[in-house]
Amino acid sequence: MSNTKINSGRYFEDFKLNEVIQHATPRTITQGDSALYIALTGARNPLHCSAPFAHSLGYHTTPVDDLLAFHIAFGKTVPDISVNAVANLGYADVRFIQPVFAGDTLSTSSQVIGLKQNSSGKNGVVWVRSTAINQHQTPVISWVRWVMVHKHDVSAPAPETVVPELPAFVAADQLQVAEGLRLHHEISTATGGQYFWEDYQVGERINHAAGMTINDSDHSLATRLYQNNARLHFDAYMMASSPMKQRLVYGGVVISACRALSFEGLENALQILAINGGTHANPCFAGDTIYTYTEVLERLALPTHPQFGALRLRMVGLKNITPAEVAQANTENGYHPNVVLDLDYTVLIPRRGK
Repeated sequence: MSNTKINSGRYFEDFKLNEVIQHATPRTITQGDSALYIALTGARNPLHCSAPFAHSLGYHTTPVDDLLAFHIAFGKTVPDISVNAVANLGYADVRFIQPVFAGDTLSTSSQVIGLKQNSSGKNGVVWVRSTAINQHQTPVISWVRWVMVHKHDVSAPAPETVVPELPAFVAADQLQVAEGLRLHHEISTATGGQYFWEDYQVGERINHAAGMTINDSDHSLATRLYQNNARLHFDAYMMASSPMKQRLVYGGVVISACRALSFEGLENALQILAINGGTHANPCFAGDTIYTYTEVLERLALPTHPQFGALRLRMVGLKNITPAEVAQANTENGYHPNVVLDLDYTVLIPRRGK
């Protein structure tokens, strides 16, 4: 007798345009989650680890790290969207709408907004728009991502191709800044940073010096923390017969590593307001050492919060090569082979003397 009780996840032919999927397993985030996130990433933003500093900026307590909240909300979608993925391909229009605090419970739903079968007929790309809400039914994070998913039945007919139009970046008037946020002049004592919004110039490049080696235990534990059960991150036996011959590191692990490594030079970048777009340019594996550099793309004024500004940044993640050795992330033939991440994102940063 065959076992019909096991949910093996959706394959490409199972997705229907415009359907809304309510994802299982709501997650109450705890202070333990935040502590473990720091242990796994080395993240040092004092807003997320110092209650007095958070109080001084107007928060009632430390908000959860933006990326920890995002990865947990993202993890809810994996059993329905990408458990049978070939690879997660990219992100766009990621909006951090409300801060998340320990004790908040996140639930996530997704709408299928695009489908395109690949020419091989063996897989296809699915675009979804996902929204995470807290226990008060208030949206806290929304995002679009696209993922390449295996077909289970290669003879299944291809759906009508629909590729959604996505914004190039989240406009300044769409950026959400926490209510009651205030600035004080002792901020540099907590962050160690001496540079503010006015000190960054469009076109400037910051080569962050530190590197971080991702071990098997690091990426396995981090991905389990997010309850992301995609097989390509965990099943070494299955991945041994894949073209890559080994497990892939979850892309969110790379994003968090790069964000932590970029702290030097961006110490006063208090929080992430948006992720405008992102590409996992090449795979990352256990044993790879991650480095990163940042390019300043744009400075954005925030009329509703004149003490603060926004910086639109390009964060480029590298494996096994330092930023000084890479002049450009892009080559004539695509990405440099050591580029593992190309992320366009927007951060909140205080203005000088405001």
